[in-house]
Amino acid sequence: MRCPFCRHRDSRVVDSRGNDGGTAIRRRRKCPGCSRRFTTTETCTLMAIKRSGVAEPFDRTKIISSVRRVCQGRSVTEDMLARLGQRVEEAVRATGAAELTTHEVGMAVLGPLRALDPIAYLRYASVYRGFGSLEDFEAAIAELCPARSLPT
Repeated sequence: MRCPFCRHRDSRVVDSRGNDGGTAIRRRRKCPGCSRRFTTTETCTLMAIKRSGVAEPFDRTKIISSVRRVCQGRSVTEDMLARLGQRVEEAVRATGAAELTTHEVGMAVLGPLRALDPIAYLRYASVYRGFGSLEDFEAAIAELCPARSLPT
């Protein structure tokens, strides 16, 4: 890492700390040439590959806005949406992959959304799981409903 003050070719790391929920590393560095200190931040960029093949950086706000649409009319708060977005981002980053398809990201939303609101889950799943018939909806509803004992 070059010193931003004297352009010396090397620097020594004095301190390293995790930052931004573990997605970035903040390093304090000291230049052996001029002895000045400076800070660098290292981040890992996660790329989302769209159906068209275009790659763009993963954006948690896009997850939240898409889930907000399926939660319209439901009793879901902005805090709940923010926590869901954080859980999805953590799950996606935990895969260790540098690139994921938007379909894989959408599928990662389903688990936390199912726990948040079953109706919103069905709305979202109908798109990402590609429901094509009423039977698909019935199967998804059967998965959501706990086993009910029939009267004897």
